[in-house]
Amino acid sequence: MPSLQSSRCVLGFLVGAVVAVAGATIAQAAAPTAVSVSFGSLAFTPCTLAQAGQAQTVPARCATLRVPEDRASKDGRTIELALAWVPSSAKSPARDPVVMLAGGPGQSALDAFPTVYPAFRDILRQRHVLLVDQRGAGKSSPLQCPVTLNDEALRVLDTASVEEARRLTAACLREIGAKADARAYTTSAYIADLEDVRRALGIARFNLVGVSYGTRVALEYLRRHPASIRTVVLDSVVPPSLALGNEHAKNLEAAVNAQFARCAADAECAQRFGSPRARLDELLQRLREQPQKVAYRDPLTNEQREDEVTDATLAAVVRFHAYAPQLFGMLPMLLAEAAGGRYENLMAQSRMLEQLIGEQIHVPLQLSVMCAEDAPGMRVDPADAGTILGTEFVDYTLAQCAVWPRGTMPKDFHDAVKSDHPVLLLSGELDPVTPPRYAEEVQRTLPNSRHFVFRGQGHSVLGVGCGPRLVAEFIAAADAKALDGGCLDQLQYSPPFGGSYGWDP
Repeated sequence: MPSLQSSRCVLGFLVGAVVAVAGATIAQAAAPTAVSVSFGSLAFTPCTLAQAGQAQTVPARCATLRVPEDRASKDGRTIELALAWVPSSAKSPARDPVVMLAGGPGQSALDAFPTVYPAFRDILRQRHVLLVDQRGAGKSSPLQCPVTLNDEALRVLDTASVEEARRLTAACLREIGAKADARAYTTSAYIADLEDVRRALGIARFNLVGVSYGTRVALEYLRRHPASIRTVVLDSVVPPSLALGNEHAKNLEAAVNAQFARCAADAECAQRFGSPRARLDELLQRLREQPQKVAYRDPLTNEQREDEVTDATLAAVVRFHAYAPQLFGMLPMLLAEAAGGRYENLMAQSRMLEQLIGEQIHVPLQLSVMCAEDAPGMRVDPADAGTILGTEFVDYTLAQCAVWPRGTMPKDFHDAVKSDHPVLLLSGELDPVTPPRYAEEVQRTLPNSRHFVFRGQGHSVLGVGCGPRLVAEFIAAADAKALDGGCLDQLQYSPPFGGSYGWDP
């Protein structure tokens, strides 16, 4: 669930098959000769799902649904939700589709799906997958501040004061102006939208697959509309009790230290790179005192660029690499190069992350969600001052939420969700943002659940190893306790890079 308030503070489907509607079933709707097919009250037309910078595309069918922006206003403004369904390959798909709930908050489900498509192949052999962009993101009436929160403005935030962050946020709000009410773009509003989609399509029940922030959405949907849910998969779990951001610094420290311990335990890595943690601390201090200008090639465009490496730059690279231990293996080498005054590869990694991840998150929507649901419970912990992230995430978020309109949430929003529904929880052992203890907390009030921890893995593990098969088997049988998770024992820890060409043989 990344946030792009600054790079130092950078913190991550539906359509039932056999239901006959308007003279067509979903299986018929999937026929290649069909141009437009009505399903429920909606008309779906062919479309292609794609994400910038990714080669994978997915054929689908898309539709829109208009919903009230403010449900308390009978004659108020309406907004448009973007939907896409990816048809199952089964001749007679199951009646209950799978709905993928993307992360963020602020990520587009339609844009994200091509990246995670391989993890859903086993599911698609049985069921259709539906995507609904959260209001304010993707193609669902997105909240946009093209001037004040563009790439250059975000770069300014790397070194901006809290006051400057507040000023840029206020300017963003003015850009949204009369086009949208930022208070109406919360998780609770998204839940109501999903129910409108379900009713419009005439579907009795969903199977939910939530990833990162999407697990908050899934749990809240289960709380409010249990009759609408058949099964729930929670990947990288956000407990309802959590105020996002309060523990980011601590969680990152634990994950980074655990992953650097892999280098210390590897004789070759220790010999080549010494103590990566000590080197990281030294570099953070050095760059804090004296940022470095560096000339390098843009990893996506191959253009020659010149930028400044700061402690914020380094912190962001470390954090995002911690999401994926396979990439984290690169850090001992990058840190060794930087300690020797060679910052080119470090800066190239920062630039790549800035472009690829920055395009995925709708910052205004993220503010609407966090200012309503998380900021009231956020507290600055002085103990975080000496960590990689420091206290900046909380400082910046509270400053921004001081000027951002705050929506409402139900009184029990942060209470534990209690349910007898079948639930499968997945965690990465080395997740730097939603560690396994979060899933353990959620599981306490879900008696019909099972929790798998993926050895040596980071954030979002659905597609790792036998994960896709386990999830498909769970959804098919709606029985988490019957799953055989022995296949996960085959997962191995990723070794540190031995050099510029990756892992040694």
